[in-house]
Amino acid sequence: MQDLVKPSEPHVMTTYGRVPVALERGQGVRVWDVNGKEYLDALGGIAVNTLGHNHSKLVAALHDQMTKLIHTSNYYYVPGQEKLAALLVERSQMTNVFFCSTGLEANEAAIKISRKYGVDKGIEKPVIVVFDHAFHGRSIATMSATANPKVRNGFGPLLDGFLRVPANDFVALQEATEGNPNIVAVMMEPIQGEGGLHPMRADFMKQVRALCDAKDWLFVVDEIQAGMGRTGKWFAHQWAGIVPDVMSLAKGLGSGVPVGAVVAGPKAAKVLQPGNHGTTFGGNPLAMRAGVETIAIMEEEGLLANATKVGDYLQAALNQALAGTPGFVEVRGQGLMIGVELNKPCGELITRGVQEAGLLFSVTADTVIRIVPPLILTEAEADEIVAKLVPLVKSFLAGQ
Repeated sequence: MQDLVKPSEPHVMTTYGRVPVALERGQGVRVWDVNGKEYLDALGGIAVNTLGHNHSKLVAALHDQMTKLIHTSNYYYVPGQEKLAALLVERSQMTNVFFCSTGLEANEAAIKISRKYGVDKGIEKPVIVVFDHAFHGRSIATMSATANPKVRNGFGPLLDGFLRVPANDFVALQEATEGNPNIVAVMMEPIQGEGGLHPMRADFMKQVRALCDAKDWLFVVDEIQAGMGRTGKWFAHQWAGIVPDVMSLAKGLGSGVPVGAVVAGPKAAKVLQPGNHGTTFGGNPLAMRAGVETIAIMEEEGLLANATKVGDYLQAALNQALAGTPGFVEVRGQGLMIGVELNKPCGELITRGVQEAGLLFSVTADTVIRIVPPLILTEAEADEIVAKLVPLVKSFLAGQ
């Protein structure tokens, strides 16, 4: 293994703390490394591989598209953009879509829409409200909106125009924004994935929606990790029965093909005009086909209902198996977006999971094991996750 991994090190920037494994192929919720060792994938490329690996219908569709057009340019109409946009608009009850390639790009666009929305109303220094534990990306703008000091520190002055408040505290939000004429938007993740799998309460999201309506602010929802069926609805905010003004998407939208999107409602739909924003790769024919086929297959295979059913089953099984274990805090999340919180930093479990259990997962916010598997996961495979993860956690908490 080391001989196969080391040759890449001199020429690849050291921006990632790599786990010592090189993956070569996958099928369903399983992957194999270059030495032929099998792993159960409870990470799904960090909530990306919606349909798992090597899904026959998706592979056939992408092969078909690659024989026609992979990329053209946004100088020209791309028919697949309208197809995918219509599917997203229908499922979100919003208005129109801008396509890009990544979640960072989607949130950059959402921030630009929010700022221009304010400037167009005569606000010279627009301010966007963001929340504790938030993660919106690693560009200068999205990093400025992000809470984690590990992401923010070391890059000099950040972008002005963000006001941070506690999550799920409506009184604090009211007090922080009272009398501030520069507020233009409130931006939140319905479930804070990188921040530790912290959900926003439904009643809080409803209160924010009403406040934005009363103040003529935009309500911006970052659904990059929680969206695209992961919680059992197309978008996690739908559990609260609300509709945002701006929604960012990526990760699971293309089942591994890079696809990002910003969906806008009526208040935000016409903010960006020709020349205000753009992208080279966003919305290209291959990416659009991936998004269209992902949605079609999700509906054919009932994956939203499966996310709820198997997610509830997995959470209950983890709770039962870990109950009473010293150092275990709680299991939380929704659908197949699950966090297992421990009472101490547990980042070392990522490597131990690979080496000792043949299980892929991640650790976020230092103490939270993140489980975001493909939405095709079965209850039998959920049992395998529990059987592999629980002994690992118990051994770790016992100091072994």
